[in-house]
Order: sequence, then C-alpha cells, then structure tokens
Amino acid sequence: MIQPSLHPEDARASCESRRRWSFGLTPRTIGLLVLGFIWLIPGFWDDRLSYAMLGWDALVLLAAFLDGLRLPRPAQLNAARSWNNAPALDSETEIELKLENRGKVILGCRVEDDLPAALTAQIEAQHLTAFPNVPAAVRYRIEPQERGDCQARSLYIAYRSPLGLAERWARAPLDQHVRVYPALRTGEEQRLFLARSRQIDLQLRQVRQRGLGRDFESLREYREGDDLRDICWTATARRGSPITRQYQTERSQPVWVVLDCGRLMRSRSAAHGKTLDERVGIRREHSKLDFACTTAVSLAQLALYSGDRVGLLAYGQGIQQRLLPGRGAAHLRQLIEALAQVHAETSEADHLRATATLNRLQPRRALILWITDLAESAMRPEVIDGAAQLLRRHVLLFVAIAQPEVGRIAAARPKNVEEMFRAAAAQEMAGRRELLLARLHEQGALTLDLNPEALTSNVLNQYLMVKERAMV
Repeated sequence: MIQPSLHPEDARASCESRRRWSFGLTPRTIGLLVLGFIWLIPGFWDDRLSYAMLGWDALVLLAAFLDGLRLPRPAQLNAARSWNNAPALDSETEIELKLENRGKVILGCRVEDDLPAALTAQIEAQHLTAFPNVPAAVRYRIEPQERGDCQARSLYIAYRSPLGLAERWARAPLDQHVRVYPALRTGEEQRLFLARSRQIDLQLRQVRQRGLGRDFESLREYREGDDLRDICWTATARRGSPITRQYQTERSQPVWVVLDCGRLMRSRSAAHGKTLDERVGIRREHSKLDFACTTAVSLAQLALYSGDRVGLLAYGQGIQQRLLPGRGAAHLRQLIEALAQVHAETSEADHLRATATLNRLQPRRALILWITDLAESAMRPEVIDGAAQLLRRHVLLFVAIAQPEVGRIAAARPKNVEEMFRAAAAQEMAGRRELLLARLHEQGALTLDLNPEALTSNVLNQYLMVKERAMV
C-alpha cells in the first residue's frame, strides 16, 4: 500500500543563533529578582538594609550570567527531522525530532517546529532533555489539512541548564519539501472489496468467455467463415492443415480515472462524517476534489489488485495530469504522486477538451470513471455532452458529487416564507440533476449522484459490478 519512498527525506542541520543576542533570563531568574524586593520591607526602618536588595539582585544576575556561559553555543547542537509515515489527509502523521548536544551540560530544551497551515492547524511546543553526546528524540503527531505541496521550515530551540537561570535560543534550518497525499486507504479497510474482487476473478476463470476479445485462448482447426487474420501460420505449417486462433474476452482491462478540477470541485464539506477537530475545536472539511482523489486512489488499488491497468486524466482549463494505463507498485506510486499535485481551478473546466484527449489516448474500449459535478444553469451542461461522446466507444461510470447542504434544505420542512422559497429552489436543483443523469443513463452510462462521504464505497461497488458482468 503506502511505500516508504513516499516519506519526505530526513533533514539534518547544525543549529545557529536566532539573532545577534540569543541569550535571555528565565522566569525563575525574574522571580528571584522580584524576591529581592522583600528587602524593602526592613528598609522602612533602616535605609542601609535597602541596599541589600541591590546586592541580592546583583548576585542573581551574576549567577544567571555564569549559568549562561556554561550553556553550549548553538553551533554545538545538531538537529534532525524525520517522518515516520507519509503525510496524507484523514490520517495522523508522526514526526520525530532529534537533538544532539555536543556540550558538557545537560540541557532542558523546548522545541517548536515551523510547519505550514497545510500540515497542522496548531503548532505545539515539544520538550526534551538532551544529555551530552547522547542523541535525544521526541515524537509528535500532526493531521494534514490540505493536499498538495508545501514547505516545512526551521526548528526553533530554547535550551537551559539544570539551574534554569539563563536561556539561549537557536534555530536549525531544516527546510523540507513536503507533499501531502490523498487519503490512503489501508488493506484492512478494503478487505471486503479485495475479497469480492478475488471471487469475481475466480468465477471468470471458471467460465471462460470466448468472443470478440483479443486474449489468446486456444487453437483449433479452421472452419468456414473464420477470419483469415486469425489463422496461425506456424501451427498450420506444422500440421499441414489450416489452424486458427481462438480468443476470449480480456480479463485485464484498461481503467481510466477522469477528474474534473474546475471551480465546482472547490466547494467543501465535512470529511467522512468528522465534523469537529477535537484538538482545536474547529470544523474539518475537505473539497470535493479531495474526496475525488481519495476515491481515485482506492479504485486504483482495487483495480491493480484485480489485474487491470489504471490511467489518470485530471483536467481544468487544460490538462493538469496525464498518466497512461499501467500496472505494478511503481505505477501506483506515480498515480498517487500525480493525484497529490492536482488542484481545483477558479474557472470552469474544459470538458470537451478532456473528452477529445481521452479518445485520442484510449482508442480501444475501456472503463471510464468520470468524477465531476453539474453546473446549476438553465443550459445543458457541457460535461453531459462530453460524457455522451465517450459512450460511443467506452463503458462510462459517471459520478456527480452532490452538495449535502442542498439536500438537507430540500428535505427540510419550511417554517416561514423565506425557508419555503429556499426549499423550492433546492428541490428544483435536485430535480434537474436527477433528470440530466437519467437522460445520460438512458444513453448507456452508469450514473451516480452521491454525497462526498459515500463516494468511495459506492464507486468500488460499481467497479466490482462491472467486472462481474464483464461489461468492458
């Protein structure tokens, strides 16, 4: 499933000073200085006792200065950041921070990792104790918020001795390029789909379907009416009589995932039923394109396990990503990398260009999974025309991602005039979508209108149904 090579590379660096004067007093020292004001109480009766406060403060500052001199210079600290699993949506990523102290004093360290908002909603400080010449490590977890490329920056370190009177500040330049992938489903989550795929494959092997496919099945004697192009001339020469090849319907088929990256795929909804991030108390949402990418990864894993070849076409105004059908772990890696880089555009996608491109890349019959949404306009959406063109040659599974909020408004009982008009508008939109998909279904397409959280499981079930019926 998830390959180790998907992890960002480890970053290591020597620390450097955060600023020209990277030294400061700790709260403990400030407290001791404030404690010196106690000497002002007897100073009301004897002025000479007030000078004891100055002596006390001078002693505390001297101790803090000497304590600061004992601390190692920032250059004597080495830091590293490593990723224990690939960052992906809807899953926690574990990061390990290491610190090597080449000084002679035990250090109490507070480290803060400078990560972008795409990786974590809130940055929390981590604490560790670094013994001399012994690497110290701390691990923490983040949950990526946005798919795509981002940059992890420096590691900021504040360290002090066991006395805790002085503190030094350092920065480790651990700049890293990080790629956040779509939600990657594990084999445990797909066990039922994989078992069903295996069962279908065994059934197809037992019921060998001879027909117009091009998978070689056997040889037999030539019969009147056989196509001359199917004659096996080498076998004919050996046997001295015409021998023809017999074919069966292919069990391994090309599967294309076509993703609409236009403006309609920018709208967001809650991720897989999780409405709250428990740590920061905010609503966690992903775009429709994120859900589509997650479904594409899951389908690719299932199709490759079933022996099919999987290709990808992601488009907006132009073609964003294009990957020809292939097999194997390396091909799955390329597909996941491509899906991590697709992004939703602010303009309407060019659906007819995508249709022309796909027909050029895939002249033979294939299963096409097209994930998109329908524009709410009075005109017939262009994506419907593009889908109709594909039906002349391919098996099309056309999936429109619905907006759950519209469905809730349409199903709600209005309490006033304003809510009545809103419900009527939502019902009209839902009825129009249903009519468009019904007409496309009449032309031979498999159509689905799904909420984002139900997208993956329904698409995988439809794929298994297509395999079971040998529709391609």
